[in-house]
Amino acid sequence: MNRRPFDPRLLRRVPAARRDLAVLAVLGGLTALLVVAQATALATLLATAIDGRLHRPALAGFGAAVAARALVSWAQGTVAARAAATVKAALRADLLRAVGRHGPTWVAGRRAGQLATLAGRGLDALDPYFTGYLPQLVLSVTVPLAVLARIVLADWSSALIIALTIPLIPVFGALLGWQAQAATERQWRRLSLLGGHFLDMVAGLPTLRAFGRARAQVDVVRRMADGHRQATMKTLRIAFLSALVLELVATLSVALVAVPVGIRLLGGGITLSTALLVLLLTPEAYLPLRAAGSRFHASMEGLTALDEALTLSATPEAAAPGTAGPAPDGRGEIRFEGVTVAYERTTALRDVTLTIRPGERIAVIGPSGAGKTTLLNLLLGFVTPTAGRVTVDGVDLAGVDLDAWRRELAWVPQRAHLFAGSLADNIRLGAPDTPDAALAGAVTDAALDEVVAALPDGLRTTLGERGHGLSSGQRQRVALARAFLRDAPLVLLDEPTARLDSASEAVVLAATRRLVAGRTALLVAHRPALLTDADRILRVEDGRVTELSRVPAGKGTP
Repeated sequence: MNRRPFDPRLLRRVPAARRDLAVLAVLGGLTALLVVAQATALATLLATAIDGRLHRPALAGFGAAVAARALVSWAQGTVAARAAATVKAALRADLLRAVGRHGPTWVAGRRAGQLATLAGRGLDALDPYFTGYLPQLVLSVTVPLAVLARIVLADWSSALIIALTIPLIPVFGALLGWQAQAATERQWRRLSLLGGHFLDMVAGLPTLRAFGRARAQVDVVRRMADGHRQATMKTLRIAFLSALVLELVATLSVALVAVPVGIRLLGGGITLSTALLVLLLTPEAYLPLRAAGSRFHASMEGLTALDEALTLSATPEAAAPGTAGPAPDGRGEIRFEGVTVAYERTTALRDVTLTIRPGERIAVIGPSGAGKTTLLNLLLGFVTPTAGRVTVDGVDLAGVDLDAWRRELAWVPQRAHLFAGSLADNIRLGAPDTPDAALAGAVTDAALDEVVAALPDGLRTTLGERGHGLSSGQRQRVALARAFLRDAPLVLLDEPTARLDSASEAVVLAATRRLVAGRTALLVAHRPALLTDADRILRVEDGRVTELSRVPAGKGTP
C-alpha cells in the first residue's frame, strides 16, 4: 500500500491532470505571497491606529490582499474540482479498458463487486483528496517558507523558534497517520467485501429464492454492514484524535513565539509594528500544516482507492500503446511453452506445454473448473500467462496488437450473448460491413435458414436483450453464423452444444463440422459427439494437460 501523500504514478497515468496540478502549485505560491502582504499591511494599519492615525495605503493594501486571497481561494477550488473530475474519468476508463483487455476471467479473479465498488464509491472518495487535502498540501510548503522568510527579516529569534517547532506537526501527523492508514485499509476491505457480496447476492437472487435462502442473506448483509460501520467509527476516532493533537501542538508552538515577543515588547526590545507582524504571521505558518493533517484523514479512503485503481488498471505485461508488434497469421503453428496461469486463490493451468499444428482439430475435455476455458482465453488474449508464453509462428502473443490478432480468430462461446437489435446486426457483430449475399451464406452454413423463415421479419426481426425470443439452440446457431461470417483461419469453440436437447445438438454439431473443416480448431467438449472428428484429444485436470488416445465410439467422455 502506498503511504505517500501524493502518488507519482498519477502524473504518468493521467497526463491531462498535470496542467491542473501545476496551476495549483502556482496558486499556492501566490497565496503565500498574499498571506505575507496581508499580515504586513494589517500590522502597519494597527500600529498607526494605536497612535491615532489612519494609514490609508496600508488600509488599501489590506483590502486588496483580502480580495485577492478570496479570488485565489476560489480559483484553487475550481481547479482542484476539475482535476478531480479529470482523474476520476481517466481512472474509470482505465479500469474499463483493463476489464475489456483481460476479459471475464480477470473480472472473476478480481471479484466483480470489488471492481464495481472501486469504480463507483471508491473513486468518488477522491473528491476530498483533490479539493481539500491537495491544495492544503501545496500551501503547507509555500506558506511556511514565505512566512519564515519574512519573519527572519523582522525578528530572527522568532523565526528560529518557528523553524524548530514547525516539524513537530508533520512528525505527530505521520505517527497518527500510520494508525489511520491501517484503519482505513480495514474499512476499505470491509466495504469491498460488502459491495462484492451484495452484487453476488443480487445476481443470484433467483437461485436464492428458488432454494428458500433469500431471507437468510438479509442477516449476512446486516452483519457485513455492521462490520463496515465499526471499521468506519474506528477510523473516525483516530481522525478526531489526530485533529486534537495537531491543534494542541500548533497552539503550544504559537505560544512559544508569542510569550517572548510580548515580554520583549514590554521591555522595549522590539517595536510594536514588528511585534504585531510576528504575532499575525506566526499562526499562518502552522495553519496550512494543521489543515493538511486534518484533511488528510478525510481523504484517506480516496487515497486507498487511488492506489488500488492504479494497481489494478496497470498492465505491465501488455505492450505500451503504439509499440505492439504486428499480429501473426492464424494459420501458423501455436505453441504453449511452460504456461502457468495463477489467480489470487487458485491456479488454473500448471506448466502447460502444447503444440497445435496448422489445420489440426484439437478436442479438450475434463471436469468443470479444470482449466479448459482458460486455454481458449489465453489465445483470445483475455488472460496472460503468469509464467511461460504462448506463441504463434514463433511470435509471443504478449507483444502483439490484440485487436489485430483477434481478427484471425472465430470464437463460439458456451453462451453467446445477443444484443437488443435486429438478427442481421447480431450476426454482423464482428463484420458490420458484410454484404447481404455473404450474410445469407453464413445463415445457410449455420443452419439458421428455418429460424429466419419462421421469424415475422426474417433477418430484420428485432430481438430482445440476450436474444429474447430465440431458444438456446437458435442462439448457438447465431453464434456459429457469426463465426462463418468471420471466415477466420483459427476457430475456438467452448462447448457449443452444452445445454441443448438432442435435436438442437445434432443441428449445431453438423454446422460445427462445416465450420472447422479446413481450419485450425480448438474445441472444448463435454459430449462424445463432438470428439469424433478430432485429430487429438487433450484432457485437462487440476490445471495439467495430458494427451489421450481417441475415444472409442459409444464410450463417452474419458
